Order: sequence, then structure tokens, then C-alpha cells
Amino acid sequence: MKHVEAESFGKSFLLFFLSLSLLSTLLFYAQYKKEENALDERLFTQMKLCSFNLQCNEFQIDFVPLDQAELFSLLKNEQELYTLFSIPDSQQFALKIMLAQDEYAKLLKDQEIKLLWQYGVVILVIILLSVLFSFYALHPLREALKLTEEFIKDILHDFNTPLASLRLNTRMLNCPQSEQKKIDRIELGIETILSLQNNLRSYQNQHQLHSDRFDAKDVVLERMAIMEKLYPALSFRFEGSAQSVHMNRDAFGRIVDNLLSNAAKYNTKRGSVTVKLENGGLEIKDTGIGIAHPEKAFERFYKEHERGIGIGLHSVKKLCDAMNIKIKLSSEIGTGTTVVLDLKALTLD
Repeated sequence: MKHVEAESFGKSFLLFFLSLSLLSTLLFYAQYKKEENALDERLFTQMKLCSFNLQCNEFQIDFVPLDQAELFSLLKNEQELYTLFSIPDSQQFALKIMLAQDEYAKLLKDQEIKLLWQYGVVILVIILLSVLFSFYALHPLREALKLTEEFIKDILHDFNTPLASLRLNTRMLNCPQSEQKKIDRIELGIETILSLQNNLRSYQNQHQLHSDRFDAKDVVLERMAIMEKLYPALSFRFEGSAQSVHMNRDAFGRIVDNLLSNAAKYNTKRGSVTVKLENGGLEIKDTGIGIAHPEKAFERFYKEHERGIGIGLHSVKKLCDAMNIKIKLSSEIGTGTTVVLDLKALTLD
């Protein structure tokens, strides 16, 4: 079960289970009060019968001063449950028939245990129904995800033929040396599309990322060299030294690719991109147009400009989460954006 399916299943289960459990709890509480009232009525009836013949071993009998206001009513206090009955030809005393509070509590306890057993059975049934309901509610989501995955797989497969044809034909082109830079840019564009294809395939499959030992500086410089060719008008500068890390090399490369691509794509004319790799951290700073709401930058499909579709930074965040990399983004309109990756946990001494 995928993460999104597990999340949907859990939320459906909790919603259904908590709703039915709350309703059942209220119903059982009402039933408990009803059973308590029924017990009181039964005891009161038995006390009335006892007042006629006084043959009732379960009750205690006594004579107390007469109180007209309390006659023929079931009364309770901390010591006992009792009823007062009038005595013929007596204006001073009344007959008191009572049940000790401990005995009364035992009778209530028996009812509570019976109801609790019933309540437990109902909760088990609700759990079973919640599981069945959650699977039933999950089915349309699974079907939609399956159709989406099949569609993406078909698109990824169909990419291969035209891209292979483009690569082959660009290499066969005979052009003057002055036009070679344009051909190089076409090839770099094709490589970028292939990289995006790999990103999409990785995003779809969500495989467990294996770890490699490599120098982060080599990956950063490699990606910067590609961006320098794609954006010759921008100034790219690297500061830092070699830094050995233990993580997935391809995933780290995709993170750097996306961040450098955004820094270049949304930069100003003749702007700059500065990359610092030092003290277990990677910082990418640009002089671009900035982001109005940086707190939303990692949300899926969020974008503030017409370019792009809003999944680049979302993919970066998912890859960072998968590799336990802390990422922080700050931005100011008209000044630029700074992204910092904390690699301390993955840095080798």
C-alpha cells in the first residue's frame, strides 16, 4: 500500500470509526441510565410488596419518625437506598425499608459489566465495519492512481523514441564551428528532458533510495557546468571545498538540478547564481525576481509565474525528506532567493 493510499485508508477508518463509536457510546450511556432507572423501579416495587408482609430478606426494616413529604418515594443517600411507608393508626412513626449502598452498588455493577461486554462486542463490530468501509472507499482512489500510473508509464515510454531520434540526428548534423554552440545547447536540452524523465519515473515509483559515497563538490560542479551552457548570460560562482557525503547520488543531483534551474530560470538579466558548499551545508543564492510567498514554495503545483508547472520544488522537498536532508528557503521580491540544504547528518568525516 502506497503512502497516499495508507493515508487515505487511515483517515477513512478514523472518520468512520470515531463517528460510530461516539454514537454507540451515547446510546450505551442512555441505555445505562435507562437500566439504572429500571433497577430503581424494580427495587421500589419490591419494597412496596415488602411493606405488606415484611417478608423480604434482601431489605432491612426499621421504624423512623414520620415525615409526610418523604412517604412512598424512593430516596438515596451515601449509606442506603430506602422508602418510607405509613403505618395504619400511627401518626408518629413510619415504616422504613432500605437497601445498603454497597448492595445497591453491586446490582449496578452487574448491569455495568453486562453493558460493557455488549459495548465491547459493538466496538469490535464497528472496527470490522470501519476496515471494510475504508477498503471500499479506497477502491476508487486505487483505480484512479492505477490509471494515472499507466498513463505516466505510457508517456515515459513514448518519450524514448523521439528523444533517441533527436540525439542521433543532432550528432549527424554537419554545421560550421560557429553554430556548434547551438547544437551543444540542443543536446543539453535533450539531456535535461531525459533528466526530467528520470525524475518523473523516480517520483512515480517512489523506490527506496540506496546510498552512495561521493564528493558533493563533483556533483555540484557538474550540474553548474550544464547550467552555464544553458544560461550563458548569467554568472555562476562556486565557493567551498570537497565534501564527502553518504546519500543517493542521482537523487542529490536531481535536487541540485532543480534548485540551479530555478535560480537560473527566474533570475534577472545578467544576474548571478552563487553556490556555497561548506561546513556540512549547501547554499544556492540567486539575484532573481524572488518569491512573494516562500512559505508555500514547496507546495505541489504552487507557482507565482506562468513558467513551470509547480512540481519542481515539491519534488525537491520529497527527495530531501526521503534522504533526511533539512531544506530551508528564504526569498525577497526584487532581491532574490536563497535555498540552504543541511547535509551535516550525511557528511563523512
